[in-house]
Amino acid sequence: MGPGVFLIAILGCGEGDSPCQTLRTLDTRYETRAACVADTESALTRNAGMDAPVIVAQCVAAGAPPKLRSGEVDRPAGGRARVAVSPLRG
Repeated sequence: MGPGVFLIAILGCGEGDSPCQTLRTLDTRYETRAACVADTESALTRNAGMDAPVIVAQCVAAGAPPKLRSGEVDRPAGGRARVAVSPLRG
């Protein structure tokens, strides 16, 4: 994929295959997808207080809405999950 601007969206995901909901889109802009993906773990840490069964950080192209379904998220066993998922959408 060519040059672009990427953002991290923080999503709240529930059960089943329902769409995840955008909780916040972070202001930091990344010049490459790789740089965006590299920051997803710390983005989750900074946004850990969000209220959702599963919190996900997803890199998206600027201007493209995040699109992730709950069934696409790998959930670790037990407890309240914090999962870094960064597929490029849009």
